[in-house]
Amino acid sequence: MRCILAIISAISLVACSTPYQEIGFAGGVSAFPMTADVYRIEARGNGYTKRTKMQDFTMLKAAETARAAGASHFMMISAADASSTGTIVTPGQAQTTFNPYTNTASTTYSPATAIPINKPGQDTYIRVLRIPPGQQAPPGAISADDVIATIGPRIKG
Repeated sequence: MRCILAIISAISLVACSTPYQEIGFAGGVSAFPMTADVYRIEARGNGYTKRTKMQDFTMLKAAETARAAGASHFMMISAADASSTGTIVTPGQAQTTFNPYTNTASTTYSPATAIPINKPGQDTYIRVLRIPPGQQAPPGAISADDVIATIGPRIKG
């Protein structure tokens, strides 16, 4: 029975993680043009999202951005951790019961609980590369089609 509850809990937590979408209330990933061939990719997750998932979001968005810009490859210029931390505090609770037969009261107190939350994030700058067919990509260039074929099914199901 405990095993079943653990599995159900794990599935429900995964279901709460940030989906691959434009950045919104629950997080996501977005691309912003900085110049004609440089883009900033911002990825933000919620407290249930793994850091590696944000990295996959970033790579997939970079590949999709390169393809949308008519490029076949992209290069990472820089990447920075944009994670944030916070705390959720659940309030304490007091429960008083009165015994009319003994004319006494007793109070049970549960203290407040502070739960630390880590929200992964990543800011990455990429340069899109328009490499003509037959020409070799420079060292460090990443094929947009390869990323879309490899990471796309894992992220989008």
